[in-house]
Amino acid sequence: MHRIALSRRQLLQAGAAVGTLAAASARGQKPAAAALPVLGTPYPLAGVPLLGGGRFEPAQAEGHALVLYWWASWCPFCAQQSPEMQKLWAAQQGRGLRMLALSIDKRPEDAANYLRQKGYTFPAVWTSPEVARAYPKPDGLPVTVVRGKDGRVVQAEKGQLFAEDVADLARWV
Repeated sequence: MHRIALSRRQLLQAGAAVGTLAAASARGQKPAAAALPVLGTPYPLAGVPLLGGGRFEPAQAEGHALVLYWWASWCPFCAQQSPEMQKLWAAQQGRGLRMLALSIDKRPEDAANYLRQKGYTFPAVWTSPEVARAYPKPDGLPVTVVRGKDGRVVQAEKGQLFAEDVADLARWV
């Protein structure tokens, strides 16, 4: 028998992939098979309505690092990462960090209620079909993509990030 040594993060990422497939199957959906964006490629933005009112407009991210974070209220890995994303947002928005959290919940009210119950204040949208076309979700959940100040992808991760990984996103500000 051969043993394969996996890091804690690799094990969680494998578990996240299995969880994503299981959740999609339980809802009778086929998971999207989009790849993570390639580092160094331009990442175009679109204006989208925010949960709770207002809009995210591409001009808001010009010259700033933008963290895109796909999540769901039912995702156990997102439940671990989202508090860390809130800490990042609270600590770094004053330094110029921009964030757009994209909920893949079935209903916008599920996402809005979850954000309210948890006290999360980072900008979030519900991925309606229109939003999903503008911001196609890479495979996996959660997914974190950082668009650098120059509009190009500087980091792309699928699976749960640990607290230290989320805190390290501040290096792009």
